[in-house]
Amino acid sequence: MSELVLGIDAGNTKTIALVADLSGQVLGWGRAGRSNIYVQPARALAALETAVARARASAGLGDAPLRALTLSAAGADWPEDFDVLEAELRRWKWAEQASVVNDAVGALRAGSLAGTGVTVVCGTSAGIAARSPQGEIWHSSYWQEPEGATQLAEYALRAVYRAELGIDPPTGLTAPVLAHFGCPDVGALLHSLTRRGRRLAPHLGRLARVLLDQADAGDSISLHIVQSHGASLGDYALAAARKVGLVGDYLLTTSGGVMRHKSPVLREALLAQVQGEHPHVRWQASHHEPVFGALLLALEGAGVTTDEAVFQRLEQTCPDEALFLT
Repeated sequence: MSELVLGIDAGNTKTIALVADLSGQVLGWGRAGRSNIYVQPARALAALETAVARARASAGLGDAPLRALTLSAAGADWPEDFDVLEAELRRWKWAEQASVVNDAVGALRAGSLAGTGVTVVCGTSAGIAARSPQGEIWHSSYWQEPEGATQLAEYALRAVYRAELGIDPPTGLTAPVLAHFGCPDVGALLHSLTRRGRRLAPHLGRLARVLLDQADAGDSISLHIVQSHGASLGDYALAAARKVGLVGDYLLTTSGGVMRHKSPVLREALLAQVQGEHPHVRWQASHHEPVFGALLLALEGAGVTTDEAVFQRLEQTCPDEALFLT
């Protein structure tokens, strides 16, 4: 039997696959496009195949099945979703043992050595998962209301439009938003995004960076949007904790591109909301990229104890940061 495992993070923006040995040393990696089966299912499955093929080639592997794999997938929400993905994994025969988890669960496992507590993922979209020390797991899936970068971008556009009409006060968002889209004024911006025959704005979620920049600079409108969003994420983090019976002192981790922004405003609002009910909660940025959660789960599926030495080896052999950028 192979002494190698495979971890896959199938997201709304990109798909990352990593091959590692049972010591936690990463031997190969691959990247492809988004692979949420709710959005263009055939293309999502093709992205999974591409990422895994590239990871296997990077590790110099042939077609023999690996020891174990875990697929951490956006779009693994309802039982029928797991059925679809598990059926594809059986058909592909990538590993002797295969499992599927929701992508927030993979991110939770990557967040800390113990892999318990609550994690809040906020990237292109958002997800929350919780795990108790007794092993009970819950993830927010379609219960999730506050989302990620795309939703924040929509809030930023709404603020600019309302300020232009005088409904809300002027905002520091207007000038950088216009520059982001290359429009001379707000009317031209609205027209470009709503006119007949328009093209969808590419990478709309990148506008979230502008919003976070302005919140960090003290723009009152931006601050209100970001702080409200953080508090709402906190409400759902508390709901996740309740679902698995977490109270008192537990770890709250965060990951995703929005959470990695230099501004602390969103994270501070999230933590303040959680600590308002559970004052002893501790926060840390996720220990690893979400795909490492899938890899850790695959290692555990292969019978490996994922101790501190395994975590350190993952860190030491982690691919360059460019692989994960969106």
